[in-house]
Order: sequence, then C-alpha cells, then structure tokens
Amino acid sequence: MNPNLLQLQPYPFEKLANLKAGITPPAHLPHIALSIGEPKHAAPAFVLEKLVASMAGLGNYPATKGLPELRAAIANWATNRFQLTPGSLNAEQHILPVAGTREALFSFAQAVVDNRCATAKVLMPNPFYQIYEGAALLAGAEPYFLNCIAENGFTPNFDAVPEHIWRDCQLLYICSPGNPTGNVLPFEILQKLILLADKYDFVIAGDECYSELYFNEANPPLGLLEACARMGRHDFARCVVFHSLSKRSNLPGLRSGFVAGDAKILQQYLQYRTYHGCALPVPTQLASTLAWQDETHVIANRELYRQKFQQAIAILQPVINVQQPEAGFYFWLKTPYSATAFARDLFAQKNVTVLPGEYLARTTEAGNPGEHYVRLALVAEVEECAQACERIRAFLVENGWALAN
Repeated sequence: MNPNLLQLQPYPFEKLANLKAGITPPAHLPHIALSIGEPKHAAPAFVLEKLVASMAGLGNYPATKGLPELRAAIANWATNRFQLTPGSLNAEQHILPVAGTREALFSFAQAVVDNRCATAKVLMPNPFYQIYEGAALLAGAEPYFLNCIAENGFTPNFDAVPEHIWRDCQLLYICSPGNPTGNVLPFEILQKLILLADKYDFVIAGDECYSELYFNEANPPLGLLEACARMGRHDFARCVVFHSLSKRSNLPGLRSGFVAGDAKILQQYLQYRTYHGCALPVPTQLASTLAWQDETHVIANRELYRQKFQQAIAILQPVINVQQPEAGFYFWLKTPYSATAFARDLFAQKNVTVLPGEYLARTTEAGNPGEHYVRLALVAEVEECAQACERIRAFLVENGWALAN
C-alpha cells in the first residue's frame, strides 16, 4: 500500500460522529444538521429535465475534454462573470470539465507536484478543506499551513511565510470565498500571490466553489482569473481556478464542475485525466451546459441565503457575537468555551449538530486556529435554519453563556 495513506487523518465527520457517540438528544426536538455543507435548496427543474431527457447519452463513452458546447458555455459564463477580455479564455485551450471541485482539487496535485523533490511543499489556508491536505500527502509533498485568524480578517499572512518555504512551494491552494470563514481575498493579495508564483515558480489553485454565494448583487467576489486580467496577464500563467455547480445551482449530486486557466498546465492535466478515467457522462455534460447558461436560478438561490443570514443574525446577535461573512453559506462562530465541548453539549441539549472548527484545522506552532470556533452551515430551508438558531440562542441563555444586555 502507498505509505502516504498512513499520514491521512480521519475525515472531520468521522471525528464528529465519535464526539456524538453515546449521546441521546431530546426526543421531542427533531434533529437539525448544520454540520455538512450540502445544499438543500431545490435543484433547477430545467436542468433535471435535461438530464432525464439525455439518458440515451449513456450509450456513449464521454470525452475527457468534454463536449464543445459545454466548454463554450463555461467560457462564456466565466468571461462575463469575471470581466475577462472576450476571447482570452478559450474554450479549446483554457477549460476542462471535471467531476466536481473535490475530485479536481485532489487530482490536480497528483499531476502538478514533482515528488522527486524531497522538500516539495504544498501551501494551504488553515482551517481548510481537507482535500487539500490529503492531495498534498498522497502526491508526496509536505503540507504547509497558513493560519487564518480574526486579527488578519481570516486571511493568511503571506508576508510571514519564510523565503525557504516559498522556494520549496510547488502548489498553493487558496479558497476564496473561504471555507469555513467566508472571507474574500482582495485584488492586492491575489496580485501579490501571482507575483510570488512568478518569482518562485509554483502553481496557484484557486478554489472558487463558493463564488456565487454572496450578498451584495453589485459586488460579487473577485476571482483569480479576474485578478490576472487586471494585471494584463491574459494567458493566466501559473493560475488555475476550480468551479462547481454544487453550490451555485444546488446540484451536489451531479458532480459537475470545471477547471480553467493556464493552457500549458491544463494540457498536461488533460493527459493525466485521460488516464485517471473521470470523464463526465454525456447526460451530465448536457444538463451542465444549461445550468451554466442560466443566472435566474442562481440569483434566486442567493436570495434564500440572504434571508437565512438576516434572520440568523437577528436571532443570535443579542446573545453571541456573530457577523455576516463576506460570502458563502457558513457562520464561523466563536464559542464561549471549548468548541468540541460546545458542539457536544449543543447536540445533547438541543439536537442541533455543528462542526468543531479544530476538526477543519491543524495545530501549528501558533496553535490551532479553529480551536474556539464552530462551523454552522445554513444549508437547510429558511424555517429550519431559523429553528436551529432559536435553539442555539436558548442553549446559550440556559447555560449562562449569553452576552450581557
């Protein structure tokens, strides 16, 4: 067996299951899960109809590179969304469909990292999406964690990274909007990272799967390719972004997304994917084409999240410090005591499940940045999210943890 498998930690939800083991929550309170970032809003009906109508396509082997019409729809969407120069994002050279961002974020590291280098590093935010760490370890590289703390607006302090780490860096994962903090990287930081990638010759993997969940329609989150365009870098050198229909269109089970960016990197990544065997089925590609061509359902989706955050803040703010994130569907809530104990007690008393932040982070010399936080995923329907917040409020009040009025 690959010895690097021994370095993998249990997945956060396995740790959560162990934390809750043996606890019997109140039977009169239906369980509400705020722990998993799985969208629960209705999927767009026209996409599902196209999926069903295209089932005859299962009789054909799909091309790894994807259907031309899907790549064209993605290129048009990304060009419009991120204000790229028309034609700079070429559907033939700069786009590859993938089976969701999770699959691609993992496999990308396997293709990019040169494991002949004994000191190869993969840099990532901390807390982080666990796939980054697993991808780095199984590619034969060492993960290097960049703590995201409140004092820095939950943005890594890239200036504090030692030069020898940048020299060893082969791949940098960034997540904007961030999971779990919801922070959005500004242009100045993206520009700095792009210039660092030039200087030290590493690749930037921009996980942007939450990019379409924001609250101000006039101010969508900036993307990595958009930053490239502002710098006049229309070849997107050393930059690749990852997008998905899971959050944008409430289609997590479709397993459909794309990667876009540096054509030279994607040409080699396509070769890897050809051997990897992860081409999207033709019905999935045809349904995805329609999804990327429509914004109406995406706007309606954002409005539901806007409602949920507004009501959650109204319920919780009187008893605990809570702020709306810049984007995404998570609250990164600071707890009044140990996050694991908080999550355990909340489940035991109110039958609400949240995820301890330390399960999403790793301990560094500066500590574990998730240690006193829990992640709340506002993915359920509006009323259920309100009920969960009411229970959390009651939990805080009944246990003496509420803010003094």
